[in-house]
Amino acid sequence: MRKQFGMPEGEKLVNYYSCSYWKGRVPRQGWLYLTVNHLCFYSFLLGKEVSLVVQWVDITRLEKNATLLFPESIRVDTRNQELFFSMFLNIGETFKLMEQLANLAMRQLLDSEGFLEDKILPRPVRPHRNISALKRDLDARAKNECYRATFRLPRDERLDGHTSCTLWTPFNKLHIPGQMFISNNYICFASKEEDACHLIIPLREVTIVEKADSSSVLPSPLSISTKSKMTFLFANLKDRDFLVQRISDFLQKTPSKQPGSIVGSRKASVVDPSTESSPAPQEVPEQPASPASPLSSRQSFCAQEVPTASQGLLKLFQKNSPMEDLGAKGAKEKMKEESWHIHFFEYGRGVCMYRTAKTRALVLKGIPESLRGELWLLFSGAWNEMVTHPGYYAELVEKSTGKYSLATEEIERDLHRSMPEHPAFQNELGIAALRRVLTAYAFRNPTIGYCQAMNIVTSVLLLYGSEEEAFWLLVALCERMLPDYYNTRVVGALVDQGIFEELTRDFLPQLSEKMQDLGVISSISLSWFLTLFLSVMPFESAVVIVDCFFYEGIKVILQVALAVLDANMEQLLGCSDEGEAMTMLGRYLDNVVNKQSVSPPIPHLHALLTSGDDPPAEVDIFELLKVSYEKFSSLRAEDIEQMRFKQRLKVIQSLEDTAKRSVVRAIPVDIGFSIEELEDLYMVFKAKHLASQYWGCSHTVAGRRDPSLPYLEQYRIDASQFRELFASLTPWACGSHTPVLAGRMFRLLDKNKDSLINFKEFVTGMSGMYHGDLTEKLKVLYKLHLPPALSPEEAESALEAAHYFTGDSSSEEALPQEEQEGSGSEDVQEKRGEEKGTSSPDYRHYLRMWAKEKEAQKETIKDLPKMNQEQFIELCKTLYNMFSEDPMEQDLYHAIATVASLLLRIGEVGKKFSVRIGRKPRDCATEEDEPPAPGPHHDAARELQPPAAGDPQAKAGGDTHLGKALQEGQVVVEGDSSEGQGSPSQLLSDDETKDDMSMSSYSVVSTGSLQCEDLTDDTVLVGGEACSPTARIGGTVDTDWCISFEQILASILTESVLVNFFEKRVDIGLKIKDQKKVERQFSTASDHEQPGASG
Repeated sequence: MRKQFGMPEGEKLVNYYSCSYWKGRVPRQGWLYLTVNHLCFYSFLLGKEVSLVVQWVDITRLEKNATLLFPESIRVDTRNQELFFSMFLNIGETFKLMEQLANLAMRQLLDSEGFLEDKILPRPVRPHRNISALKRDLDARAKNECYRATFRLPRDERLDGHTSCTLWTPFNKLHIPGQMFISNNYICFASKEEDACHLIIPLREVTIVEKADSSSVLPSPLSISTKSKMTFLFANLKDRDFLVQRISDFLQKTPSKQPGSIVGSRKASVVDPSTESSPAPQEVPEQPASPASPLSSRQSFCAQEVPTASQGLLKLFQKNSPMEDLGAKGAKEKMKEESWHIHFFEYGRGVCMYRTAKTRALVLKGIPESLRGELWLLFSGAWNEMVTHPGYYAELVEKSTGKYSLATEEIERDLHRSMPEHPAFQNELGIAALRRVLTAYAFRNPTIGYCQAMNIVTSVLLLYGSEEEAFWLLVALCERMLPDYYNTRVVGALVDQGIFEELTRDFLPQLSEKMQDLGVISSISLSWFLTLFLSVMPFESAVVIVDCFFYEGIKVILQVALAVLDANMEQLLGCSDEGEAMTMLGRYLDNVVNKQSVSPPIPHLHALLTSGDDPPAEVDIFELLKVSYEKFSSLRAEDIEQMRFKQRLKVIQSLEDTAKRSVVRAIPVDIGFSIEELEDLYMVFKAKHLASQYWGCSHTVAGRRDPSLPYLEQYRIDASQFRELFASLTPWACGSHTPVLAGRMFRLLDKNKDSLINFKEFVTGMSGMYHGDLTEKLKVLYKLHLPPALSPEEAESALEAAHYFTGDSSSEEALPQEEQEGSGSEDVQEKRGEEKGTSSPDYRHYLRMWAKEKEAQKETIKDLPKMNQEQFIELCKTLYNMFSEDPMEQDLYHAIATVASLLLRIGEVGKKFSVRIGRKPRDCATEEDEPPAPGPHHDAARELQPPAAGDPQAKAGGDTHLGKALQEGQVVVEGDSSEGQGSPSQLLSDDETKDDMSMSSYSVVSTGSLQCEDLTDDTVLVGGEACSPTARIGGTVDTDWCISFEQILASILTESVLVNFFEKRVDIGLKIKDQKKVERQFSTASDHEQPGASG
């Protein structure tokens, strides 16, 4: 498979299926290969080959449908084509696997914390020999997710197995058939009939697991007893002995707070408050079974210091007036409480409660104020996480106190906007509690940090629970019940908005088109869903919806939203614009009342909308809920999850498109590429970044993507990835020398020395090679052979024998540059340290950086430092390699030989002047350890020592002085009796200098290089040899020799063939297409008469 589709070794095949791919109206029978990162199809029939590769991250739509044209087919859409596959042996299994793989890819694009965990499963440490083993892992993942979602269990819970059985339900004296699920910390039961019975038994609560005697009435029974004195009887278990052994193994691993204590002394959850009033002994803090347990058994972080550590704000700020004083409302509330206590008596209280249709009916009638916090904790699953992580919240509060980040800044800004109409948040007690909970969560989950709307939801949670309880409820909301809602891009809310639009089309077709025209759905759904109606309805009414939400999940929110639209259909159809529709819906929601509420009415901010006209009739919240269940109860949790997957594809791909457009807009207009070319380059660049993630490369630095960063910084590549892109996209192909040139280009572009470049830097580098005139292109090439692009190691490689000398001047030449880079990297490290001190990036830093980038920084050729002999040799090497594959190869070789000869002579002449005139700037140069030439005074040698090649400022100063002197026709020589003895070139005659310094190369060029027919790469090597220290008197390196960019430019302009080569237009589009095929960045299908490689 890898050979067939050109996949790397790291790509893993999950499974393959026989099917037909519809190419036009003709089905091509073949094989569909599903890998971790790609969907591939191959067919070879009657001499026709069809090969297809689609990357999962490119899929925008994946659905199973049946039409007349494509019966029982799977449709796969990308941005530029639609693909249909049919004739599967088992279409259900295939589609389910495709869904899982596409979902993994979307998680990767979203880059939530979950993806890092997800990566572990499909990429095992040991490669699977059996193909189906990887598929089993993915199936196990799907079952785990479904199991956790069904029973609201923590994210780290792993399903061990499940089996069919029956459960004896004492409340109706029946054996209910269903499935028993066993994981490392829980035993759960779900009936076949949806609402018949759900049961969650934490292993921490289990005291006895007993095999009862089998009988014909009750075959293979299993009895499980808990600390709360409840006994659960399962029967009809197929492999009871193995099951008991597994439960026993898990029980042994379950941590126990009191290993030696007897069961009777342990604290049980309250079965009936009237019969159990005295608390159990409290020698050691014990994990309680229910939120109704006495507070002393679950001490919070600072019970003595802060009142909100032990109870909800509502109890603190509400006057404890007896229920009798509230009249009919008080009586109704008391009846609700009594109903729940009867329910607890019959069905159990706490985590191990039987959850049935009757439980849901009670929730729909409204949870009484006194039980709301307890039941929210149970139904959401937050209670399980809270009791298994004692002290976790207190630690977070301690760690996060006094820490500053972008999240804390946003939290401070929103604190006083959180339910300001409620008395609990009109003083510092409520505000401080809200600050602690939000900051602790931002510290726990920096990926989410803080998002608007979290403050409103958390303030309501604090009303009904302590700070620790509110914190764990927030965890359940953000990480399980409303996945991806509260991140920087509110992806989850956008996904559910898409579901809402789809449901509107299905249930309210006559309204759907009008809503689309008005553009209302996108406006209403975010505010309704993100705050669970708390920001748009009176508080007393919205909490009833929150009650149902914690029991039923997002289904309730969607149902109520549909019911609101249905109730206002006529008015909405008559609306002419979005503003009118929003005002009308706002007024309706503001008049949804809870007549049973015992809390004093709280003024609602939306009351402003009702001013002027007569307010609409009041709507009872319980009536609205009843209508929503009657008309839209056909919604099922499984269907919503299916729709979520479908919408997630659309939402994430549209966000990716937005990111692409934003990045392309951030590229300066003078870059030279068209919008289409920039978008194509972005896709290739992104693919390279993603490839490092899914093929397990060692690029850990570039592997993580932080979606909180600006779009431009989200995708970055390292040097090895850049090298691959450079090789396939550069117009300057240099054969085996290309990776070296790519490394230099990377160092040139990496301004901040973090070993990563972003898209803007990448495009800047590409533009320098593709666009601009001859001067601009040569300028880029010139810079690639100067520090920092040219590393000291590469410069030394031009001098074969440089390592022979202990005090080699080349090593000292590199020192100033290294020191400069070292200081630069220290600055970068300091900046990084500052950034690491905060949990999120400082956006002001990016604004300042962009403002600087926008400032016109015109670099003239005068600003470019001069090039020494080593660097010039490297430049010649590059040019020779660059011309080796060109059709005009011989002409180019002749031209560059001529230019190189001329420039070497110019450098020699310039050297003589620089020795005389450039002495003053070199007074500060460091002494080099070289053997003294015969006869010179040591002081004179030191005084006239040439500057280090890595110090362009010293050279530039001397050379500029030289240039001016030459222009004025004057030679300035300072009076010094020993000056002529200071330089080796002054100790020798002109002939000796010529013969010694450049014998081999100059003998070629001086006899007329234009007639040389067979000049090849050896010429450069000869030049390099001539410049090596061994070829020099006394073993010294010729550091006086230098050449300027103007001289190189002027010399090249004399050769028309070189000018034509650099001004030749190259189409980057063709190179991008080739690169896309390599990267499999977008779907490509080939249809050949003869297969290129049918193996």
